[in-house]
Amino acid sequence: MDVRVLRYFLAVAREQTISGAAEVLHMTQPPLSKQLRELEEELGKQLFYRGKRRITLTKEGMLLRKRAEEIVSLVEKTKAEVSASDEQITGDIHIGGGETESMRPIAQAVEQVQQRHPGICVHFFSGDGYDVAERLDRGLIDFGTLIEPVEVGKYDSLRLPRPDVWGLLLRWDHPLARQAVVRPEDLADLPLIVSRQMVGENGLSGWLGYDYEKLHIVSTGNLVNNLILLVEEGVGCALTLDGVVKAAGDRLCFRPLAPRLESWMYLVWKKYQIFSPAAEAFLHQVRASLSAGPLSQGNGREKTMGFTKL
Repeated sequence: MDVRVLRYFLAVAREQTISGAAEVLHMTQPPLSKQLRELEEELGKQLFYRGKRRITLTKEGMLLRKRAEEIVSLVEKTKAEVSASDEQITGDIHIGGGETESMRPIAQAVEQVQQRHPGICVHFFSGDGYDVAERLDRGLIDFGTLIEPVEVGKYDSLRLPRPDVWGLLLRWDHPLARQAVVRPEDLADLPLIVSRQMVGENGLSGWLGYDYEKLHIVSTGNLVNNLILLVEEGVGCALTLDGVVKAAGDRLCFRPLAPRLESWMYLVWKKYQIFSPAAEAFLHQVRASLSAGPLSQGNGREKTMGFTKL
């Protein structure tokens, strides 16, 4: 399967017409149509529904589009790394992670490394632990940030300085908003919105004093803004990290769990990873920043989230 043909396929999937794709690709329609037919013959599957006015993808075509996007992205990333100059550190760094305040040291490291190497461009991908780990394992990103509960043993890792605190994001008119903290008994029978990563996770069971499965989960998701909207519309209260409070602004309030429950964030990368000069410079900057000050270890009274393997 030729990467060039995958680019043709993606152009047709995007433009939804042979003529439109041919124009974008600066080629004529007959050879483009021929390449697509040969691709379908090679795979033994129909990839397109060819209508009178537009072309749409079959189920197999949609699967190929996802994989083709990953392959083309990886090829471009590899070409950029190989062709990077040894004299001037330039190139792309790809980082995946969640959306919490614990990402701030990563943002600071990006600013510092770009001060010394202006030719470095950093690309961020937002997702939960499963999304990030999948992209990291496939080589689509250089680094990922994973939040407990997660097992980071399969990767090389650095623990970031500040843990996130678990709590409840709720509307100001909710009865629990009048409390300073939320206790295990407050969650019983409460409609809860949780991250996808928390579904089926028993890391809270020790804190709750009863099985996590007994919680009343009404909605799950992996994007912070969507969870915020659900809370605003009264679907339920979001069991989440304190780092999302800034995203919510003054529309909602956050009440920490008591006893206090924390989760640490880790910067991770594949074991035995061979980095591009740009990625190597970024990692060096992160290490230097972390070594400049002691990592916070908490006061010994906080509980930490349990682990689940990805």
